[in-house]
Amino acid sequence: MTETPAAAAAVQRVQSDSPWEETMGFARAVAAGDRVLVGGTMPLVGGAVRGEGSPYEQAMLAFGNALAALEKFGLGPESVIRTRMYLSHARDADDVGRAHKELFGAVRPAGTIVVVAGFVDSRVLVEVEVEAFRGAPE
Repeated sequence: MTETPAAAAAVQRVQSDSPWEETMGFARAVAAGDRVLVGGTMPLVGGAVRGEGSPYEQAMLAFGNALAALEKFGLGPESVIRTRMYLSHARDADDVGRAHKELFGAVRPAGTIVVVAGFVDSRVLVEVEVEAFRGAPE
């Protein structure tokens, strides 16, 4: 399917300092219509993994990075309608859940936690995705 110029203009993309975005050819976040999708976001600061050994700190950093991408579209935590949390260890679910509740407890987005085999960097314990709604207010 070929994208028309009008459709291409309706899609907006933002980048972050993740070293993999350029290497792999993806955007941190893509806005299309009333949705903004933030791809897998790790606990990176200045392109380096932070919070090593702390799933709570890594979750806060990863969600912070995802929310920073949403800010570029004028959105905040109140706009988040879905979260996905990928963990390398099931034992970390409570710590990651605590971070999620601190950030989104008032919003209560649809949420998913999945335990995965690992990440591209073995120091990473948590990776997150968020989806936000930027439609007209009710």
